[in-house]
Order: sequence, then structure tokens, then C-alpha cells
Amino acid sequence: MFCEKEPYILVFGVSIYDIIGFTNQNYKPHDSNPGKVRVSFGGVCRNIAENMARVGVNTKFISVVGDDEKGRSLLEHAKKMKLDMNDSLIVKGESTPTYMAILNEEGELEAGIVDMKVTEYITEEFIDSKAELFEQADYVVLGADNPPLLEYILKKFYGKTKFIMDPVSSAKAKHLKHLLPYLHTIKPNRLEAEILCGFPIKDMADVKRAGKHFLELGLQKVFISLDMQGVYYNDSKSEGLLKADKVSVVNVTGAGDSCVAGLGFGYMNDMNTLNTLKMAIAMSVITIAHEDTIHPDMSYDLVEKSMESITWVEDNVF
Repeated sequence: MFCEKEPYILVFGVSIYDIIGFTNQNYKPHDSNPGKVRVSFGGVCRNIAENMARVGVNTKFISVVGDDEKGRSLLEHAKKMKLDMNDSLIVKGESTPTYMAILNEEGELEAGIVDMKVTEYITEEFIDSKAELFEQADYVVLGADNPPLLEYILKKFYGKTKFIMDPVSSAKAKHLKHLLPYLHTIKPNRLEAEILCGFPIKDMADVKRAGKHFLELGLQKVFISLDMQGVYYNDSKSEGLLKADKVSVVNVTGAGDSCVAGLGFGYMNDMNTLNTLKMAIAMSVITIAHEDTIHPDMSYDLVEKSMESITWVEDNVF
């Protein structure tokens, strides 16, 4: 029988081994191009889980990998980050989820290949075998890659844990609308919120209307990313808009992942909604200031310093 003494947050989703080739100049198809190749670990849920582990959250991550070198290196990296992947599925004879891309001298995608076949081994039966792990988690962060499996998890464990979700894209948001009542927290951007709510969001009055709509469906906390305007929040007791002023931007990839990780930290440390959001935004600010999807120095101490140095712009008068 599974028994975890310390409170933990569970993340369930895909891990991806990224191989990205950068051409030096004048990309030529059907030919060998001089450049550089970079390897890294990715996947939205994996990034969220690692970010949480880096700031000290007791994090368990269920994913699927093949029994190849890519999978072994990914699992070894998780151990170094103190990220618990012990309950992940390792499939013999299969390849770890892999994304391979070639970018031209302008950084634009010329070609890409995605190998996700192994994810088919994550079935309802596998989820059932991890039932206690889901039920004993304080919170569960879910990916939106497999809508049928997502629905199965939400309905099976509803009321036994609290679910956090970032729709990630407008395409995936379309499959989540009917599942909103099962969620505790939603963190869409403006476009995703429009799809989930079913009406356009053109100004702050519409944003407020969206926040109220989500709460009326049963959600406990709503965070809507409004790009340069900041992040709108509503937990039925407090409502406002929070922004980090004058931040340095190098690469916005990974900002959403680190933001969700910050929400997880705040929840697990009983922070109020405003301070939770400050933690989340601070982690995003750190992330976008570096070329990597996960800042190599991400830690609680770094986030704490960032929270103190950021010029916060608050608007809680609605």
C-alpha cells in the first residue's frame, strides 16, 4: 500500500527529449548544413515538475519513457533535481518521446519530427494502478495532451484531490470546456480563456466577466495571463491585476511552465493568492531572462531575491 508521510504535489504528463539543430547560415534543404546541435529535456509537465523541485516543493512526476539511453538520461537528470519519477512507466523496446527540429539562421523552423508512440502505453489501467498516488496528493497538475485520459482522471479522482491546469494552447483548450467544473485552478491566456468561456475578451470588464464565469462553474482560483498587462487573478475573496514592471526578455519559452510551478509552491506553502501569484510571476521573470526553457540556477533563494527586486504594479480596485 502506498503511503507518503510528507505532503506532495503530483504532476502527470509527457517528458520529451529535445534535439534541436541550428544552422549557421543559408539553410540548404537536401544537404548537410554546418551549425550546432543542442539536446535538452522538455515537455510542459516535465518542465513544471522540475521547476517545482528546484524551489523545494516535494514533487512526484508520473510520465512514460522508453528503456533507451534518452530515457535513462532523463531519469538520471530527475534524480539530480530531486524530482521523484519512481512511479513513471518505462516501456521495454520503445523510444522515449523525442522531438527533433532543424532551425534556419533566422531561428525559424525548417523541419521537425515528433516521436510520441510510447505515450500510447499510458492507459486507464495504468492510471488505476497509481490510484493511491493520485488520491493522496494535495494537488495534481495535469497535461492536456490526451483528452480522453484527462477526462478519465478528472472524473475518477474528483473530490479526492485538487486539479491544476494550464490549457497551453487554444487547440487544446477546445477539449477542456466541459471539464472545467472538475478543476480547482485554471491558468489560461486571453485567447484560451475566450474559448473556454465562449465569449470575446476585449477589455478588463470582459476579463472580470471571465473570472466570474470560471468561479460560477466551481473553480476555486482563476489566473488569466494578459501578456504585457500582467496576470488577472480571482479566488472569490480577492480580485486584481498584478504585473512585474520593466523585465528583461531573452526567451519567453517556458514562462508559462515556471508560472504554474510558482502556483504549486504557493499552494503547498499556504500562501495567499496575491503572494502565490508573485511567486509564480517571479519564477517566470527569471525564466524569460535566460535562453534555456528552465533557468539553470532556478532555486528558492533566487526566486526570493527576484520577488524583492521586482517593481510590482498592482491593481486590486475593481
